[in-house]
Amino acid sequence: MQVEEKYMIRCLELAQSGRSSVAPNPMVGAVIVHKGQIIGEGFHRQYGGAHAEFHAIHAVQDETLLRDSTLYVNLEPCAHEGKTPPCTGLILQKQIPRVVVGSLDPFPQVAGRGVRILRDVGVDVVTDVMKQEAMALNRFFMTAQTKQRPYIILKWAQSQDGYIDRCRQDASEKPVQFSTPATRRHVHKLRSEVSAIMVGTHTAWMDNPSLTVRHWSGNSPVRVFPDRTLRIPPTYHLLDGSVGTLVLVEGSRFKVQGSRFKVSGSEFKGQGSKSPFEGGRGMSSGHDSRCIMPSPLLKGAEECQASEFQCFGLKNHENIEYIAIDFSRPVIPQMLHALYERKLYSLLVEGGARLHQHFLDFGLWDEVHIETAPIKLGNGVKAPTGNFTKTADIQKDIVLSAESFQMQEPAVISVYICNNL
Repeated sequence: MQVEEKYMIRCLELAQSGRSSVAPNPMVGAVIVHKGQIIGEGFHRQYGGAHAEFHAIHAVQDETLLRDSTLYVNLEPCAHEGKTPPCTGLILQKQIPRVVVGSLDPFPQVAGRGVRILRDVGVDVVTDVMKQEAMALNRFFMTAQTKQRPYIILKWAQSQDGYIDRCRQDASEKPVQFSTPATRRHVHKLRSEVSAIMVGTHTAWMDNPSLTVRHWSGNSPVRVFPDRTLRIPPTYHLLDGSVGTLVLVEGSRFKVQGSRFKVSGSEFKGQGSKSPFEGGRGMSSGHDSRCIMPSPLLKGAEECQASEFQCFGLKNHENIEYIAIDFSRPVIPQMLHALYERKLYSLLVEGGARLHQHFLDFGLWDEVHIETAPIKLGNGVKAPTGNFTKTADIQKDIVLSAESFQMQEPAVISVYICNNL
């Protein structure tokens, strides 16, 4: 192992300490080395707070040593004035002569500029040390900056014979339980690491899920679901206001009023914009009067154009935001753009089969997690299908031992990862 890799590994370890608190910012760790000894280290602790380089530099007790030291950092030092001063300025001020960087920052206001500023004044800058590992750590941030969409994780549980549930007639019938305590903790850990979580309308209606983090420590993600005609009852968990929630509604039928709510340091500011799972479906005739009112405010230029629909105004309220979209066009791209605008850079899609299949068919996924339980259903709702083994760059199986006397075999979670960065 080279010396640069040794200290970059430490940077990556430090960076992960900010995993639950820095989004939508990237995770960054920094180490300062003087003659083979670490004299300062730090990490980005909080969104809007000081960066890793600041903490590492101010951890050094004798600042005169900085003029003969090397700064290691897993992401290119910032070169712009944001919520904090640029790190390049601090590095130059402290006269640090050498900087080793894991990966460049694709954020448009940085994007190599930090490295150029340092090199232009004579700082020795080494880049791309453990680049793949550095980019993988911040794959949510990297994907958002390069693709202008969230990093997408598809997750479902299925039987050994490829079914995700029995065929149920209504919401009074409970879904098949595939998860064990171990796999449930794994899924809730995954929930705690993403910014947003999504289900389709049918899954929301039939399962009444909470989509919160309960079997792991961490924050619950923002919940997202389409409800074209406000079919989901206000008594359902998704509308309890306990967690930030985005509801996708028919733009030709509803007009949204009120401001966005705030989550994870980012402010939601209005309607979503430019999405395929419910487009073209018929609409139900009912509507929920809890937050709808006749729309005298929508006369003139704002009047609904769809003659077959009556217009209603929807009011956003605490922790719930309605996003008006065009269901005659593909819905998923519109939804992804709305999440990107709100700086929600990672999305976990938990069902159902039709929603998952649309993401797969459109090639909109970065990871797929398939939990296979050691049971067979014989018939029911078929699991989504895709050529994961050919598409994915990384494949691995997570084997979780049985914790219930009902399970004679361990559950397996197969993970497929596309390296799209």
